Amino acid sequence: MRKIIMLVCAAGMSTSLMVSKMQKAAEAKGIDAEIFAISASEADSYLEEKKVDVLLLGPQVRFMKDKFEEKVVPLGIALDVIKMTDYGMMNGEKVLEHAMSLMND
Repeated sequence: MRKIIMLVCAAGMSTSLMVSKMQKAAEAKGIDAEIFAISASEADSYLEEKKVDVLLLGPQVRFMKDKFEEKVVPLGIALDVIKMTDYGMMNGEKVLEHAMSLMND
């Protein structure tokens, strides 16, 4: 079953590199995942239109976690903040593993 992982960051730019690293890791592990990044300002309208399995916040928007929690928890969407070290190292494999572990809880 395809997993849909949404990354949210300030502008959607630096996170696009993370998306490609995560997609490579998913392919290598045989995981069927749709991974994409959008800006925090676009996230609300996107969540209304699309079913998402997990939402990961970039470290630069970690302060928005409570705001997103109110929206996504009732929808059954897992939420967390990407670890600063994994984001800084652009470790797509670690971030993908984290996303998958949130969905398996």
